[in-house]
Amino acid sequence: MKQRTPVVVNILIIIGLLIVFYYLFVQSYAFLASPYFWGTVVIGSILAFIHSAIGDLIENNKFKKLSPEEKAAYLAEKKIPFFKRMYAAAFKKQSDTEEKDILIDHGFDGIMELDNQLPKWWVGLFYFGTAFCIVYIAAYSFTDFAHPLSEYEKEYKEQMASIAKYESEQPPVTIETAKYSADNIAEGKELFKTNCASCHKEDGSGGIGPNLTDNYWINMPEKTLFKNVFHMDWNGSPTNPAMRAFGKNGEVSGAEIEKIAAYVYHINQELPPVTQAQGGAAPQGTEAHWEKE
Repeated sequence: MKQRTPVVVNILIIIGLLIVFYYLFVQSYAFLASPYFWGTVVIGSILAFIHSAIGDLIENNKFKKLSPEEKAAYLAEKKIPFFKRMYAAAFKKQSDTEEKDILIDHGFDGIMELDNQLPKWWVGLFYFGTAFCIVYIAAYSFTDFAHPLSEYEKEYKEQMASIAKYESEQPPVTIETAKYSADNIAEGKELFKTNCASCHKEDGSGGIGPNLTDNYWINMPEKTLFKNVFHMDWNGSPTNPAMRAFGKNGEVSGAEIEKIAAYVYHINQELPPVTQAQGGAAPQGTEAHWEKE
């Protein structure tokens, strides 16, 4: 008569399986705080105790039918701890007499084959893997679990929400707080393409608007180049209505103007100017003498 698995081990297995199944369908561990999950655990535990009680009744009836020798062997085996029995069963090696009983009557080149049973741990993993595969396919087919597009959308929304929260908690960038940073040049270039390139070209060499790469400027309300670009982007040009007040109109934020000003500063101060011979617009205004940042 085979030894039965203790009810405590069965309950631990039930809890483990419930955690796996809940996670597959909920896709987070938030269910651990849910009363529905723990209610399921309680119900599963009660069923495990009922199953154990029924097993005890069946075991008692079978035990009565055993011979005295079989009863003694069964009771001796029952004294061995469960996990010790499991380990011994997983790595049990049969005796020479037992090998003769499971020897298959065929061989090749003197090599004989034994009709060994598969290890219990291997069979257990196989059944668990099969059950997990069925549940995983069901979760993938009928829920959003493991769908890359759904996961991307979720993470994208979370990221955008965190950015919005960060920006809402940061003080607005003004001409007084704006500072030049080389880290803003790349983003400033993209913002410049969107908002300024139609008049100044993508490289700032000028077209409808003046050339921003040379040292001649029409409007110079500020003493430094970076602040001057910020001022013009925020307030617009008093001499040219085409250069509107992007910042005051709410078309771009102070943080975005800070990045645009960084890009303009970069192409004006850190790169050679685009001359007329190279396709740049002719100088307009007067020569600037900027203070250093």
